[in-house]
Amino acid sequence: MLAQTRGDAPRARLGRARHPRHRAPERSSLPHEPWATPPPEERRFPDTIDGAVTMTSQRWFTEAKLGIFIHWGIYSVDGVAESWSFFDGRIPYDDYMAQLDRFSAARFDPDTWADLFVRAGARYAVLTAKHHDGVALWDTGANDVSVVKRTPAGRDLVAEYVAALRRRDVKAGLYYSHLDWSHPDYATVRRPDEDPAERGNPYSMPAPGEEDPARWGNFLDFHRTQVRELLERFQPDLLWFDGEWERTPEQWGMDALAGEIRTRSPHTVVNGRLTGHGDYATPEQGVPIEPPAGPWELCLTINDSWGYQPQDTHHKSPRQLVRIFAETIGGGGNLLLDVGPQADGTILPEQVARLEALGEWIGRHSAAVYGTDRGMPHGHFYGPSTLSADRRTLYLFVFDRPNEFVVLRGVRNAVTSVRVLGADTEAPHERVGGLGEVPGWEYIHLADADLDPLCTVLALELDGELDLYRTHARDQAVPDGS
Repeated sequence: MLAQTRGDAPRARLGRARHPRHRAPERSSLPHEPWATPPPEERRFPDTIDGAVTMTSQRWFTEAKLGIFIHWGIYSVDGVAESWSFFDGRIPYDDYMAQLDRFSAARFDPDTWADLFVRAGARYAVLTAKHHDGVALWDTGANDVSVVKRTPAGRDLVAEYVAALRRRDVKAGLYYSHLDWSHPDYATVRRPDEDPAERGNPYSMPAPGEEDPARWGNFLDFHRTQVRELLERFQPDLLWFDGEWERTPEQWGMDALAGEIRTRSPHTVVNGRLTGHGDYATPEQGVPIEPPAGPWELCLTINDSWGYQPQDTHHKSPRQLVRIFAETIGGGGNLLLDVGPQADGTILPEQVARLEALGEWIGRHSAAVYGTDRGMPHGHFYGPSTLSADRRTLYLFVFDRPNEFVVLRGVRNAVTSVRVLGADTEAPHERVGGLGEVPGWEYIHLADADLDPLCTVLALELDGELDLYRTHARDQAVPDGS
């Protein structure tokens, strides 16, 4: 039996996870072991990619701006960290898997979820079809470790979720973990750069001298079977891979996997954790100061945990979420905002309220969100910005109450008008200074009555396509000795 095979693994020396993607970042004030990010030298693969897109590229993705991440699985029964709670030895593996017996999804209504996502302004969603614990939310034929076969829910939750989203024209994404800490053939090889004398974590690597490449081949067959099931049954608009860090791209056979995905489902967008072949970068839990040059997406928890953890009440405020969203789209990215449903399938009221507040703000300022491109680089304005598709309307996101005015710098264009979005009012503005090719400052005067409680957005109409001035070429200093 699977539980006997993996449940009897030694736990006395469980190693710390080397790449804690999608573990629950528990606050030290909570009654759990504090979450710690491994030091940089232990991060063998970056969380982001930058450069040319190597697979299909769908315009819908870069236009979506907001997606909803859903971490839902048996870990929601006891409210423990998804997969990491047994991997790190916080609870025994058998206790973790015993949650299968109590996972009911009794109040799961995918249409309610989909309606909420629409109200939030999301254009796509991503559900954890299988996390690192190996428990599938669909009726997989690759093994019996699924909520359909092993839980009271007895339902193909992925099928219901995908159908509900498509009834509302919301793109359907599926998260799939490459690794599987429950599969008996997974911990059978190690990375070539691992110390062969190191025991490491028994869920992720074999004991020294017990490597078995043939069993690893069996695991890859299982892995490919499940990926094919997801592609053929659900035709996902997006595949969100994770768990790539414990093996090299060569061990995973990433080149072949990418080719198969492209052949079987050429419309499917894939994130950068299909190492070397992703369509976009996936930074996590922090907006990059210098955003990736190509398509990217920030995945972010709405509180401090990915899945449902009842003790985690540290939810980000609507104002914080709006600011993060504006910073993300201003850098040309999407925000993938995570919620953690309870075991019965309901989303916490606190999380519902925040999604709705974000959606209400987006609704008032949709012109600055949808159909826009990344805005100006740092320095021109003290805040994020976006730019209309024709590059003739510049949107400024004003986070804080200005002291009389806000200032735009280094824009050669004349500003013909300034509107306060959502208030439908005109804002007085004036150009001060400047000489020849060097533009001056555009002062925009705002009254308190113009301000949005979450974030004020200004629409600046320009006399042509945005033309930025960023260098000073006159009177250059002469290098010493020349």
